[in-house]
Amino acid sequence: MTSEPGRTRRRGTELEDAILRAAAEELTAGGYAGLTMDKVAQRAGTNKNALYRRWPNRLALGIAAYRQLAVAVEPPDTGDLRADALELLRRANRHWSSALGAILRELLAAAGGAAELLAQLPDQSADATAATWFTVLGRAVARGEAAPECLHPRVSTVAIVLLRNEFVVRGVPTAPDDVLVEIVDEVYLPLVRQRGTLNPGGAAPTGPRRG
Repeated sequence: MTSEPGRTRRRGTELEDAILRAAAEELTAGGYAGLTMDKVAQRAGTNKNALYRRWPNRLALGIAAYRQLAVAVEPPDTGDLRADALELLRRANRHWSSALGAILRELLAAAGGAAELLAQLPDQSADATAATWFTVLGRAVARGEAAPECLHPRVSTVAIVLLRNEFVVRGVPTAPDDVLVEIVDEVYLPLVRQRGTLNPGGAAPTGPRRG
């Protein structure tokens, strides 16, 4: 595509930012199904070669654009583990049923089991998810609400894993609130509170310690 008269040719970060903005706008307008390299190039005022030099395919660009749309939110800090856990699950529930969540579901379906691509999605990164739950649990441990041994990646994230399983098994983007309450009250809280008694004299827990 030829630059317009009088327009400075963009390069480097400036061009990349313009492409990502255009891709994010295309995702918002038509979802991943409507995202094409041609449309993004046209919206960004550049050519497809500029896109392919940075992203090898439509999926890689879609994931990068989604990262522009996803807003990081601080973990809840209500002073109560049950309330914090429910808020985290309710946030996930709202997100999955939102327009942005629909885009995320499309990207997950397109990525299949490609771990290297899934790790780039802020909502699906195992490290990011574990860090959020570690933060909430670390505060609970410091307050004496949970055993220090619960600070293990598989234990700390069990609630969100169970919620995602609801989405997959039932094939729906949202779960009833009573399911979230059941996950927290019947599985999550008993597990993190009794973890220490189940592993007396065990190895030191994995993950950050608070307090």
